[in-house]
Amino acid sequence: MSSYYLSHLKELEAEAIYVIREVVAQFENPALLFSGGKDSIVLAYLSRKAFYPARIPFPLVHIDTGHNFPETIGFRDALVDKLGVRLVVGSVQESIDKSRVVEEKGINASRNALQTVTLLDTLAQHQFDVAMGGARRDEEKARAKERF
Repeated sequence: MSSYYLSHLKELEAEAIYVIREVVAQFENPALLFSGGKDSIVLAYLSRKAFYPARIPFPLVHIDTGHNFPETIGFRDALVDKLGVRLVVGSVQESIDKSRVVEEKGINASRNALQTVTLLDTLAQHQFDVAMGGARRDEEKARAKERF
């Protein structure tokens, strides 16, 4: 009998796919946080791999700061079409317009901190009971200690 060897990368992939499948099995209304960055793109593709040939059984949730390049939104939309998945978009501008958050002013103003309220409102509005997100353990010491 021959032995079976998984490379470190294949082990990480298998673990991620297992977790994605377990989340879908254990929660009624999951979602995948999707910024359009490399971590969320990898998670979207792992999700597709986890359920192939079926479609991804949960939506992608994007929190739009209103400060994205048009190419970023175009890429997001093309990927959503390619994967055949539903996209839910929360708008920071909408949160500002509804006085849920106050936009920062000045040269160092950013909408990054405002995303949290928009995210929580979006999750509540769609009644998601779990939101999956990705982060690489090697980028920040705090992330290396995270367990699930």
